[in-house]
Amino acid sequence: MTQLSAAHTKPSDGSKALYGGKGTRRITVRDIALAKERGEKWPMLTAYDAMTASVFDESGIPVILVGDSAGNCHLGYDTTVPVTLDEMSMLSAAVVRGTRRSLIVADLPFGSYQEGPVQALRSATRLVKEAGVGAVKLEGGERSHEQIRLLVESGIPVMAHIGLTPQSVNAMGYRVQGRGEEAAQQMLRDAKAVQDAGAFAVVLELVPAELAAEVTRTLQIPTVGIGAGAETDAQVLVWTDMLGLTSGRVPKFVKQYADLRQVMTDAAKSFAEDVVAGTFPQEEHSVH
Repeated sequence: MTQLSAAHTKPSDGSKALYGGKGTRRITVRDIALAKERGEKWPMLTAYDAMTASVFDESGIPVILVGDSAGNCHLGYDTTVPVTLDEMSMLSAAVVRGTRRSLIVADLPFGSYQEGPVQALRSATRLVKEAGVGAVKLEGGERSHEQIRLLVESGIPVMAHIGLTPQSVNAMGYRVQGRGEEAAQQMLRDAKAVQDAGAFAVVLELVPAELAAEVTRTLQIPTVGIGAGAETDAQVLVWTDMLGLTSGRVPKFVKQYADLRQVMTDAAKSFAEDVVAGTFPQEEHSVH
């Protein structure tokens, strides 16, 4: 069976499946590798707090990313760039406390690994020791090769991230990556570089679907797509986009599965109107 056709085959043993599996222990990077061998597709969502993470964990989401997208979604920043390692450690620890089964992956924020492998190891060690995450994620292909290698050699699993890398927004902007022969070849070199360095998976963001499919066929490690078509091994979305909490325009690749912003707006207005009208609290809401 080819790797491409295997991607459409469901695992025969449901007890081993990442999504819908029967196990209660923490999912590990070994489980991720075995899913690739089985041709099993799996979902990943972001989370930034214990309560949200607990919902996704109970829903069977096998991998939760504590992304530096928290900067845009929860901390009020315009981009991910201002997010600090202290903030990532706090948010990651909350997500770990709120979960039992999901593999928790935490982003290394901008400025916490670009100086080189030693800085990367120091930053990643904080997230593992202080927050208890099972893996870290960092951006960059060939340029991050040595950082990934040292982390993996030191016992810290790494998820890589290539294509659109939001921490580099000031240099590349928000646009599709990998268009054109030269850019596509660089994408393939980046993908192979992170695999060779020991990454257990790689995120492909805003990459043409055909190129993402080629990268997926080429690599032995799983690919996680976001705006990269249907042929990647896994898919990830920012949870506030996926559940319709984000205001304004959302990326084309986002599918909204609920409209939480409207639900919350309606509930807040109903509460306010009850208070103003004196209809809340009523007798059943009072303590005697």
